[in-house]
Parts: sequence; C-alpha cells; structure tokens
Amino acid sequence: MDILSVFVSLVFLVNILFAAVLIFIERKDARTTWAWLMILFFIPILGFIIYMFLGQNLTRRRLFDWEGIKKIGIEDLIRLQMKQIKDADNFYDDPAVDKYRDLIYMHLVNNDALLTNNNRVEILFDGRKKFETLLRDIRKAKSFIHMQYYIFRDDNLGREIINALTEKAKQGVKVRILYDELGSRKLRPRKFRELTKFGGEVGVFFPSKLALINLRLNYRNHRKLVNIDGQVGYIGGFNVGDEYLGLKKKFGYWRDTHLRIQGQAVDAIQTRFILDWNQASKQYHIEYEERYFPEKKPRGNAAVQIVSSGPDSEWEQIKHGYIKLILSARKSIYIQTPYFIPDQSLLDALRIAALSGKDVRLMIPNKPDHPFIYWATLSHVGELLKAGAKVYIYEKGFMHAKAIVIDREINSVGTANIDIRSFNLNFEVNAFIYDTQSSERLAQLFEKDMEDSTHLTQELYDKRSKWIRFKESISRLLSPIL
Repeated sequence: MDILSVFVSLVFLVNILFAAVLIFIERKDARTTWAWLMILFFIPILGFIIYMFLGQNLTRRRLFDWEGIKKIGIEDLIRLQMKQIKDADNFYDDPAVDKYRDLIYMHLVNNDALLTNNNRVEILFDGRKKFETLLRDIRKAKSFIHMQYYIFRDDNLGREIINALTEKAKQGVKVRILYDELGSRKLRPRKFRELTKFGGEVGVFFPSKLALINLRLNYRNHRKLVNIDGQVGYIGGFNVGDEYLGLKKKFGYWRDTHLRIQGQAVDAIQTRFILDWNQASKQYHIEYEERYFPEKKPRGNAAVQIVSSGPDSEWEQIKHGYIKLILSARKSIYIQTPYFIPDQSLLDALRIAALSGKDVRLMIPNKPDHPFIYWATLSHVGELLKAGAKVYIYEKGFMHAKAIVIDREINSVGTANIDIRSFNLNFEVNAFIYDTQSSERLAQLFEKDMEDSTHLTQELYDKRSKWIRFKESISRLLSPIL
C-alpha cells in the first residue's frame, strides 16, 4: 500500500472517529451534528482543524461561584418574590409588570434573576454620547470601578479610557478591568502597566494556553458591563473601540443600544461582574464587602431583571425569555439585531406571531461584518417575509443593537444577538425591562431608524440573484455552527 493510500485511509478513519464522538459522546443537537458531519466528510483535513477550534463542547460544570452571594441575601429574596408572584392578586402596581408575572417567575426560578424596582433607565444609542457619559461617570467615581467588555481595543478610545481609569487608581479608587482574550486579541497586558502600578487589576477570560493560538474560538464572554460605586451600571451592545464612535470607514455610523441604569438593578450587574471576575482572575478574587452593594435612593419607576445565559447553563435562558416575550405580544414586536440566525423554536414563535396578525418588524444591517452570517441572516429573513412580517435593512451605517420591544410596554436590551451562537455558545447578559417609558422610547428609535432603512418587501427579496441564493443556501446549512 503506497503512502497516499495510507494517508487517505487515516483521514477517513479520523473522520469516522470524530463522527462517532459527535453522535454518541458529545450529543449535540441534530442540526449542529449534521453541519459538523458535512464539514468533516466534505473537507476532511480542513474540517478536522476547524473542529479543533470550533467544535469542542464545554462541560456544564459550575464555572461561576462566589461565596459572598449568600451574604447579599439573594436566596431569601428569591423565595419571597416567588411567594409574592404566586399569592398576590396584584404582584406589582404597574400593570405592565403584573401581566408578565409568568415571565418574571421563569427568570427568577431558573436564573436567580431578581426583579428590582425603582430603577432609572437611560437609553444610549450613539457611541460618542455613550462614551462621553461613561467617562464622566468614571471621573466622578469615589470607591470602585468594575468594567467588563468583550472587545477592548488598543486605539484612541481604548487608551482614553485606560488613562481615565489610571487617574482614578492614583486617587485610591479600586479599578478592575475584565476582557475576553479572543475578542480583545490585539490588546497586550503592557497597556495596563501604569494602571496596575497604582493598584488596578486586570482579568482575562479564557486566556490561551498556547502563545498566539487560542483553541477556544467558541465559549467566549460576550458580556459588556460597568459598575461605578455601586450606584451606576451600564449594559448593552457597545464595546470599546474607535469603530463604535463611527470612525471606521468600513462600517460608517455605528448604531447600537446601551443602557445606563441607576437603582437596585445595579446590584445584579455587580453580582454578574463578580462571578465573571472570580472565574477569570485566580490571583485577585473579590471577597464580599458592603461597599460593593451600597444603599440606593429610588431613581425611577422601571422594574428590571438582569438575566444571564451561557454554555454552562442548563437552559438557554435569554432565548427562552425572547420566545416568551414574542408569544405574549398582543399588538407589536420590534426587533433590532446585527445577525438573525434563530433556531427553529424562535423562528416558529415569530412566524406564528406574524401569521396571527401581530405587527412584527425586524431590522438588520446592510454592512455585514461576517459574510457567512450575513447570508445566513438573509436566508432566515425570507421565512418571516412569507408570514407577513416587515423587514428593514439599515443603510446609514452598521446596525449592532440587540433590542426587542413588545407592545411598547416591555423590552429587552443586552449583549445577546438573535443567533445560535449567542443562545448556545457565548456567555451573554440582558436586561429585561418592564416599563412603558423606556419601551416607548425604544419603539420610537426603531421607527426613526426606519427612515434610514430600506423596506425589504417580498418582491425585492424574490429578485435576488442565483449567486446570492446559492450563498444563502450554503450559509444556512452551516448556520448551526456559525
């Protein structure tokens, strides 16, 4: 037997072994399994390499733990709220909250997501405004600053934020920064040398064990959170980089949605940060201190739950929340997302809503940052058009917002896209907000964005070329692993 025959036989054997692992050991869902089998058998050598980077399962062990969680009394508060939901005729004074008690209960029981009251929610949709506001809050900090981003660039904006944090560290403010190594792969630890010199601490999520190579392309921490003095919290879609200010020609204006929150929900943001920090930073664990959970004055009337999900979770909690929102809609559903690659359950929920006469509107970008994901998005959009949904292609720049608004009275904003990666593979966090004021504002922003969008009708969609249809078909087959 010649060398080529031996090599071909070996490749075939390796593919069989990986197929067995996929089917009998890892037990991925059927769509994902078939996508990987197709890659392994059609491009055997490259498929093996791709699987090593993208296909490994993350064992559902307890990744996040913090003893201090017992000291802030979350378990007692959860039991109390569960009893209130079950027993009280009016769970909450605001009807917009009370009618969603089953959604609140689901997040409470399955995600330990307490419903927090008396929050003020400010919506930030422009990058310059968002970072001007954030820098102003940083400069006012007196006790601590906890910051977490998936992408932290070493560019003008990144350096401006590091410099501001360093100045606060010099003043005795405790500064902690947590970033994802893959998302921030060009960021070097030496950039924080001055910050750490004055007591600042830096954590890296899932760092590579090999120089310049990170085998964990999946299971990244996609969360973006900031907590300043336990009084002000940030959550949403903006990362740290010049492109988020609209300074990159490739994307142009960057349209995103971020929240600045004051009130009890900031404690939930703090808890999420500490859990993530203690997983990533083995050297500098955060212990419970009362200053991290200070008393708060009532700031507004918004009720908020901070909901997390990730590959370590038993349930796809944010996705379940989206589906519950969609099925509860009586009038309208507005969704903005950079990627639209839903699994069958979420696609069915939207299709049912549209077929039932609900005003279903979806907005996606016209400037793809990931071509395969863009073509897969267009493929799934066709399913909604057939059901009567309205689809808008944002033309002004890049649409990166992750927001859903139901009946102009409840909304969710956070880091989770409408795609399988966000639901299954990444660590995400969203705010579910039971509040007519912020919901009305988000709906108005959506309608304003429609002026900068193309209405994609069924007629326009049917006119796309055969080449585009081919790319859509291939991308859709690969969508479970994109």
